[in-house]
Amino acid sequence: MSSVSSASVRPARPGSRRGYRVPVAIGSTISLLAIAAIAYLLWPTWRAQPVGDPDRTPVSIGDTLFNVPTKAFRVKFQRHSGPQERVDLAFMYPSLLPPEKPKRATPEDVEEFHPIDRIFVSIAAHHDAMAPEIRLRTILPRYLAPSTAPVDEGLRVRAFVEGSPYSAEDLITAEEPQLAARCTRDRQTPGMCISERRIDGADLTFRFPRQWLNNWRDVATAIDRLTAQLHAVRG
Repeated sequence: MSSVSSASVRPARPGSRRGYRVPVAIGSTISLLAIAAIAYLLWPTWRAQPVGDPDRTPVSIGDTLFNVPTKAFRVKFQRHSGPQERVDLAFMYPSLLPPEKPKRATPEDVEEFHPIDRIFVSIAAHHDAMAPEIRLRTILPRYLAPSTAPVDEGLRVRAFVEGSPYSAEDLITAEEPQLAARCTRDRQTPGMCISERRIDGADLTFRFPRQWLNNWRDVATAIDRLTAQLHAVRG
């Protein structure tokens, strides 16, 4: 009896173990190759490019392509190509060139007031929100005071009523060249203006000092130029 039991539990031969390992190794290799092939096919083709010397960085916002001057980015982590939800930019006015690298502030600079010499631009995906021109025609007039005060030939200024969502602001519009902006009034701080444009899937928001409206035609022309330059698609 003991001899039969001993024969039944004899260990497998080394050759038989190798026979099992070979198919397993081949199957694992095939599986790894299949996974690698699928990963290669599904790998995104648009990769963020490092920013170096190129003058412009292409970004896609709301599936809309913009060519942004690399030095115009205000936020460092936005300074890369590829799809983005929003970018924040700055341009010198009236040259509309990107600002140079800021100098180190001195005590004299802190004490002395420097007027704003830049126009700030934000580009963001609108996700089918109401377009700025529709808001201008249908929403904002509900909160406007009835009087119209002319400031310059072709420029109209209408105040928003107190207690409205836009109280302490004025709506400033012009036809030629076209301009529409909401502006805060000068108080302890200088008034600022916001003007909006829509291009396909993105909204562009321009911010600038109200004082610039003394030459409002130049401001309107600058907004038109920046809009065209940013949306220019280069081959």
